[in-house]
Amino acid sequence: MMESSENLPGQVVDVERDTAPTPVDVDTTVLLLGAGVTAITHPLLYVKLLIQVGHEPLPPTVGTTMFGRRVLYLPGFFSYAQHIVKVDGKRGLFRGLSPRIVSSAISTVVRSKVKQQMELLSKTDELQSSLRKVVKETSHEMIIQCLCRVATHPFHVMSVRCMAQFVGREVKYSGMFRCVVRIFKEEGVTGFYVGFCGLLCCSGLIPHVLGEVLFLWCCNLLAHFINTYSVDESFSQASAVRGYTKFVMGIAVSVLTYPFMLVADLMAVNNCGLTAGLPPHSPIFKSWMHCWNHLSQKGHLFRGSSFFSRRVPVTSLPSIEN
Repeated sequence: MMESSENLPGQVVDVERDTAPTPVDVDTTVLLLGAGVTAITHPLLYVKLLIQVGHEPLPPTVGTTMFGRRVLYLPGFFSYAQHIVKVDGKRGLFRGLSPRIVSSAISTVVRSKVKQQMELLSKTDELQSSLRKVVKETSHEMIIQCLCRVATHPFHVMSVRCMAQFVGREVKYSGMFRCVVRIFKEEGVTGFYVGFCGLLCCSGLIPHVLGEVLFLWCCNLLAHFINTYSVDESFSQASAVRGYTKFVMGIAVSVLTYPFMLVADLMAVNNCGLTAGLPPHSPIFKSWMHCWNHLSQKGHLFRGSSFFSRRVPVTSLPSIEN
């Protein structure tokens, strides 16, 4: 009886070790979860992409602001999604989903592997200042994010072009394998990263990376300074406030960095043979900076940033008054 009681803890430990999830199990779970989230949110990104390229198939409707002023509103997400379903059916809402799922899986694997290598190479220094620690962690996040973006950018290009075909009703990019063959045949291997004029700045990769790097640094540094100098230690909910600071800063900074994402998506479809990226629907941009300047002059740098309350700026509406 004594031996059995002494062996019981060891047996429990062995059982716990046997049932502990392995890295492979964890990676598989994360991959499946990522694929599910990508599939669920894809209709949102699909509608957003069509708005970004300036496709407005539905007329604006008359509405009123909270102050009673009459304005014109462009269709929101639900109206836009219903239009897509009417044209292409429910499956049409998932056009371009396959490259995004592959992109999510590759990003997860690359992020996991690079993070493991960085943890092995980096040495933790508990004496380093809080700011120095934030800078070090952000630098590591930046490297990981840049590598993930470079690895997944070809699939982003394929997904954007598949979705943008809705504008001109083309079938040039249908299916991930055909997308790869088409881009490789017409533009070569570098077609996934290099634009039509042979410049890296024409592919949309650079603004995407710049936007993500700027987001990381602004979000992390702002959250650090707010938690350090604005949150009082005597406040009873100080720890809870610090936990939400980075989340709130992420929302605020994402608004500021949105133009980079918009330009990246437009450059991915620019001059690729689709109606969405050719005149008269869209000018041909020589570089992402040319695209940025064009959108800035038109006041469209935040086009597609909102799914609801998309107001049409007008000074007078005589037809409405009548």
